[in-house]
Amino acid sequence: MELRTGEIHRMIMQQALELAQKSPPKSSNFRVGAVLVKLDGDKGYQVTAEGFTLERPGNTHAEECCLLKLAEEKCTTEEGLAEISMSPHALYTTMEPCFKRLSGKLPCVERVLRQKSWIKHVYIGVVEPETFVGQNYGRQMLEEAGIEVYHVAGLEREILEVATAGHVSD
Repeated sequence: MELRTGEIHRMIMQQALELAQKSPPKSSNFRVGAVLVKLDGDKGYQVTAEGFTLERPGNTHAEECCLLKLAEEKCTTEEGLAEISMSPHALYTTMEPCFKRLSGKLPCVERVLRQKSWIKHVYIGVVEPETFVGQNYGRQMLEEAGIEVYHVAGLEREILEVATAGHVSD
């Protein structure tokens, strides 16, 4: 059975959602999952790295963990680095990448923009709620830099439920 493109995007976003569920619930952050895939022409999609919020020590975001793991696992040699940087990739993240971090760490949008020579597409499940930093300009910044951003519909309720677990409701 061959999957249609929309089904593939939803399947990868579901994988990102399952990663987000591994993040510990906290009132001070969203639980997000991220999957980086190599766009492999006829072969379709090949996962090259995954990450979730707080997977690494410190206040780490999903996209940050994903890119750190990729660097550690695949980019330790010139050949590995060349393989990654010469192949177009797409980043799937359950929530729009942040453009501002209250912790002072590098925002996820900036991390993606630094890789724009090979990260060509970003697929998001939901826009970031205005809970912590107000309106997020992440999508706009990515698009202005030439990275195509797409919404993967159908999992919004589940993504927000997972993302906000641990938040105090009014």
